[in-house]
Amino acid sequence: MNNEKQKTPEIQIKQRKIGPGHSVYVIAEMSANHNQSFDEAVKIIHAAKEAGVDAVKIQTYTADTMTLPLKKKFFQIGGGTLWDGETLHALYERAHTPWEWHPKLKTIAEELGLDFFSTPFDDTAVDFLEEQDVPVYKVASFEIVDLPLIQKIARTGKPMIISTGMASLAEIEEAVHTARKEGNTQIALLKCTSAYPARPQDMNLRTIPHLAATFGVPAGLSDHSLAMEVPVTAVGLGACLVEKHLTFSRKVPSADSGFSLEPQEFKNMVTAIRVAEEALGTVSYSLSELEQKSRVFRRSIFVVKNMKAGESFTEQNLRIIRPGQGLAPKYLTDVLRRQASCDIEAGTPLEWNHISGKPLAAAMKEGLRD
Repeated sequence: MNNEKQKTPEIQIKQRKIGPGHSVYVIAEMSANHNQSFDEAVKIIHAAKEAGVDAVKIQTYTADTMTLPLKKKFFQIGGGTLWDGETLHALYERAHTPWEWHPKLKTIAEELGLDFFSTPFDDTAVDFLEEQDVPVYKVASFEIVDLPLIQKIARTGKPMIISTGMASLAEIEEAVHTARKEGNTQIALLKCTSAYPARPQDMNLRTIPHLAATFGVPAGLSDHSLAMEVPVTAVGLGACLVEKHLTFSRKVPSADSGFSLEPQEFKNMVTAIRVAEEALGTVSYSLSELEQKSRVFRRSIFVVKNMKAGESFTEQNLRIIRPGQGLAPKYLTDVLRRQASCDIEAGTPLEWNHISGKPLAAAMKEGLRD
């Protein structure tokens, strides 16, 4: 396998950097959920904005650029999918996004502060999207083996987000190498399970950090499950991007609604992702501001019986209890059998100045108290 990697595992879409250490880039995939209604497409974009996503993605193809209008068995859909009984051509005819919508939808999305881009499925779609000046391209899982298409996209110089559903490690390597050979190093990979809907037990999310480490790229998730826990877990494993289908209502059937989230579900997912990424933070052993306030409630050594000067410290007159104003518990064995330097009232946190004789050098170096 070719071990070439990006020097910096991040991509940049407009002014937004995406990769380790940056906020998760959340993509709402519209796909066929507009049901050939422009107004429905606009509603989905507004719902995406309300949900807090970073980008809206569509798909750019026509039925004729995808397949042939034939009823031969090769072109019939079966095998227990959502689309059994249809021909490929008929499915893509009702699922495609009309090309004349693209510039209008892009304007609406950008006015709302969202990135807008697409998945092209052939050369003509790439040329069309270049005219629209999309900021990034998506390569669908089914097209990861279409190396000429990947070459075409790579030559635009735009960032590329490649889904890896169904692909072997060797096929992923071929796709990445093909893009890099064209001089494009702005590549991100998405772990994807190409089942509709996908089952959580089939997701294998631990592949995400492996993709990132193997190819030196930002890695993320293209999720076709209906479980919010899946993308949140992916973020916990290092996902830098999350793509999920958004529909205005699953009650309105479309080619993709059966594995899409509704607006409130999507919003809940985005909120959970933001909480997760905030909680992940960085590798740190320093105390937070609130932890500093809690330190006082640690255990420490207290005098629990009234003592006279010269009296020995014992397990009967000393205890390790809360709060933490006294000497640290680790000093108990050093203190036992030594004598009080003064009278000490029960309930007093033990200090070195309560102890006769010279304190241990190690203790002095650490200070009177931890």
